Parts: sequence; C-alpha cells; structure tokens
Amino acid sequence: MSDVEARVLAAIDEAETVNLLAETVRVPSVTGTDAESDLMHTYARLLTEADLDVDVWKLDLDDLRSRDGFPGTEAPRVEGYGVAAVTGGEGEPALVLQGHVDVVPTGDLAKWAGSDPFAARITGDTLHGRGACDMKAGLVANLAVVRALRRAGVRLARPLAVHCVISEEDGGLGAFATLARGHRGEAAVITEPTSGTVITANAGALTFRLEVPGRAAHGATRYEGVSAIEVFWPVFAALRNLEKSRNVDLPRIFDGNVMPYPIEVGTVRAGDWSSSVPDLLVAEGRLGVRLDEDPAHARAAFEEAVASADHPWLRENPVLVTWPGGQFASGRLAPGHELIGQVMGAVADVSGSRPVEAAAPYGSDLRLYSAGGIPSLHYGPGDVRFAHAPREQVELAELREVTRALALLAVRRCGAL
Repeated sequence: MSDVEARVLAAIDEAETVNLLAETVRVPSVTGTDAESDLMHTYARLLTEADLDVDVWKLDLDDLRSRDGFPGTEAPRVEGYGVAAVTGGEGEPALVLQGHVDVVPTGDLAKWAGSDPFAARITGDTLHGRGACDMKAGLVANLAVVRALRRAGVRLARPLAVHCVISEEDGGLGAFATLARGHRGEAAVITEPTSGTVITANAGALTFRLEVPGRAAHGATRYEGVSAIEVFWPVFAALRNLEKSRNVDLPRIFDGNVMPYPIEVGTVRAGDWSSSVPDLLVAEGRLGVRLDEDPAHARAAFEEAVASADHPWLRENPVLVTWPGGQFASGRLAPGHELIGQVMGAVADVSGSRPVEAAAPYGSDLRLYSAGGIPSLHYGPGDVRFAHAPREQVELAELREVTRALALLAVRRCGAL
C-alpha cells in the first residue's frame, strides 16, 4: 500500500461516517416525497463542502417521460432533483460512485418492534431503520471517500464523480435523468448492498397489472355470477408454471440462487361489496427478466402464459395485461473487465480475503449505466435480505470496510498528484 493510500485510509473518520448514516436514515425519503428532495439538497450541500464541483438541477419530468428508454415510475411524483459532483482533475471521471437516496414505504408500523422506522436505532455494531441497508449506507460510504480525500490533502490526477439519484426504487428515473444530463465516467461502482460480494450482473424486473373480469351477482345467488377471484386461480397457476420454466439452465454466475427470475404477485384487489360476487380482480406484480433477454420477449412470454390459463369464462372474457410502473431491463458488466479485478484487489487489501463475483436477481440502476456505455458493478455495505423489510439493518463493520475499499479504489483508478 502506498503512502498516499495509507494517508487516505487514516483520514476516514469512522464516527463521523456512522453519525452521518444515522442522520441520513432519519430523513424519511420515501420515493416521490418531499423528504426525497430534501435529502438530495442536503447531499448537494455536503458534496459542495467536500470541495467538489456540484451540479444540482430540477428534473424536467415531461421531457424525461417523452424520451426513448424512459424507465417508468410507480410512485406519484410532482418533482425531482439531480445531483452530480466531481473532483478536480483533467478529462472524464475515471470512476463514478453512485447511490440512490429514496427508500420504499415502511409497511405496517407494528412490525417494527415498537421502534420508529426512521429512528436510526443502534444496537451493538448494527444500525436499524428504513433505508439503512438499501441503500443509505452505500450513499454515506461514497461521501466518506471524498471527505477522506479532502482531509488527507490528496489531489487526484483524474476526476472522481459522485452521483446521487432519486427514484431508483420505482424504475430508475434519477439515473436516467443523470445520464441524459450528460454526466458520465469511465466506470461506475453502485454501492447497493452486496454482503461482501461483487455483483457484476442484474436480472431485470417488469411491473405488470392484470385485470381479471368476473360477472356480478348477489352473494345469495352466487351461481348466477362468475367470481373474478375464482377465475384468477388458474391465471396464478399459469404464472407459477411460467416461473418454473424460466428458471432452468441458469447461468453459472447465479450459482447458489435457485430462482433468479421470480414472478411475484404483490397486490390483489377484488370486489366492492361483501355480499356481491366480485366482477373484477386487479393484481399487480413483477416479472423477472433473464440476463440479456429483450424485455419485449419477457412480456410476450408472460402474456402468452396468462392467455393459456384454463378456465371457460376466460375464453370469451380474457384478462387484460398492462405494463405500468418500473421497467428494469437486465444488465451486466463484460466478463473480465478491469474494474472487477480493481475492486476485488481493493477489497482484498482491506479485508484480507478476495470477494466472490456473483449476479443479483433484482433490477437496479446498473442496467442504465451499462446501457449508457459506462461499465458498472455493485459493491456496497449491507445484506439485501434485510432490504424492504421491517427488520432492515446494516452492520457498521461492513460500512467501515466498504468505505476503506472504495477509498483505495478511488486513489488507484484516479491517481494522485
């Protein structure tokens, strides 16, 4: 390890980083809310204080929606902001560190063990709270790197960029807008939670909506009607069969994952009166997209499966399938790309062991950066199994280790003057 690298690692203020994570988790930045915008402005200020040149802009939502490749959104949204910052140095940034500020809703508050989901409660070496894992720990690690560079007095030969984005949870609008703005880099590390692994590929995820028709009747004469709930069962069975067929002959990079391309129905709504036969069922969910699969092919296979559902009523009254919300294609980094070895080397130097390369079954901003010609991977603190759950948490030891590895990577890719 060089003297410059050692200086930067020594300049990481671990207590400051934990305190910033707690402060960040306490902002209830649910996708599409005012708090999401507030946190973007906070990080713009913090990046400015770290001596980066910061671009803050209000997103033109109408313009973005009209562009080819618009990734879709699910949460209601009236505004959004972008934040992209860059250190000094010549040319295109040699490295981008990227993270999203938005989090998913909390769900049933009673499931949070009596604690405020945004309290940022610390027990031992674990910080609990919505967003702690997905992905505010990664967001904080990115900022801690540039703070350490400044504190160590290290000037980079080539720029380092930090992108803070919104709306990752419902499609990737923030990343889409950042790239449309012209912010780029030679390579990017997205600090999503990876449990110490290096994620170089993502499956995709497409939001679907099913409208299953029935025929209303009085509950006392239900045989005169057709229950949309009963009609839905063969549709659901057809989706389970499709899921099974799409999860065979899996790529080796998914070793250990028995279902990288799941299909899940997340919400079901039916009926409008307790003593009536329901004449409509609406189900929404997500369809996993296989690596390198055209999303149009995935949609076609899904629609064919729905149409194959075996029920006589559906032959004359087909299910309506639409595709609202987030539309995540798959994405991957080219095998053997130099970024993989560079990240693994930095991790090994701070942890003493070389991480494993793997793929993830969920969609992310990786596919937008990759499609934009920016080689990208995931490496960040946290275990994704805690994401979106009332037990969401992050181990602070992971935050420390990831921050140190990213700091080494930044110095090595960007060089020091």
